[in-house]
Amino acid sequence: MTPRAFPIGLLAVAALAGIAVQASCAADIERGPAPQGVADRFVADPPDLRVADWVTGLEAPWSLAFLPDGRALVSERPGRIRLIEGGRLAPAPVATIAVAQGGEAGLMGLALHPRFPAEPFVYAMYTEESGGRRTNRVMRLRFDGARATLDRAIVDGIPGGRNHDGGRIAFGPDFMLYVGTGETFERDLAQMPDNFGGKILRVTPDGAPAPGNPRDASPVWTLGHRNVQGLAWHPETREMFASEHGPSSEAGLRAHDEINVIGRGANYGWPLVVGAPGRSGLTDPLISWNDRTTPPAGMTFWRGALYVATLRSEALLRIALARQGEGWRVAAIERLFHDGRDGRYGRLRDAVVGPDGALYVLTSNRDGRGSARAGDDRILRITAAPQ
Repeated sequence: MTPRAFPIGLLAVAALAGIAVQASCAADIERGPAPQGVADRFVADPPDLRVADWVTGLEAPWSLAFLPDGRALVSERPGRIRLIEGGRLAPAPVATIAVAQGGEAGLMGLALHPRFPAEPFVYAMYTEESGGRRTNRVMRLRFDGARATLDRAIVDGIPGGRNHDGGRIAFGPDFMLYVGTGETFERDLAQMPDNFGGKILRVTPDGAPAPGNPRDASPVWTLGHRNVQGLAWHPETREMFASEHGPSSEAGLRAHDEINVIGRGANYGWPLVVGAPGRSGLTDPLISWNDRTTPPAGMTFWRGALYVATLRSEALLRIALARQGEGWRVAAIERLFHDGRDGRYGRLRDAVVGPDGALYVLTSNRDGRGSARAGDDRILRITAAPQ
């Protein structure tokens, strides 16, 4: 199947759900309101937090993964996996991968096998180019503690491009690997169930479609995404959350960046809808920033809230959630380290809780879109202020 072909299966599924399939027509993108019902609040100096540099001198870091012994691996978009030990960056990469660079392409997400180090595998998602065509793949590497060597491809055939490559990978509480993808600015891909673009995929650690997927022979877990950038699970309910970039020019639309609660087989609407119109057969976002561009990236739960790194909006979001029936209500959204005009640390790419209980946040100011500060790019270590 070519990436632009609508499979017959989509027409049948859409008809059953009452969903229009002319996704490529601008007039067919339905606009809905923001669902959260609260306004964002800027907090330039959060009094309950302390921030310090942990590692400096990185180049466009994308993903951070802590090893069981307290060391950490960090990916740099040009294709390097770097080792951090005792808060110091090792001078030589543990692996260098030949990646296609430019725009948002390159080396992106990292994840450790859930039984690491008994299963000594590191997973990496990256963009490659062959014959002038870009694709994304998830590769497994074998890590011996000092070097990581390519082992085997886990997921191939993910659409790749200069932009909208997705890239976040993470193992869930079910020990399955989840892969967030983008639609590479070919927005119809997001509604094609047999295309891996604009999806969240779910596979076993060996790359097979995971048991319990909506279709047994397919790794597709959810569809209708534009550009998935963050994955996180609630520590108590184990519900899955994802962050997603909204339109940046399509059909004259901007903003509409999202946080979604992810459910098996759900369709999140792109490019049929933006915002939360309550359209039958589609799942509305938990949060949609309809009027303010807020491109979210990596995220994690920490100290009772959801923390989300953001890029162009240069803030670390702190989102307070409360149970509402079987779902969630957004109680508050704070834009930390931002005074309403400028963000103190620039573009932020990932947020990860370390084994010491601190929150680690990656900057992304050397990615071609930011303004580098002294020491950039860096990893910030955020802790609770003394009481």
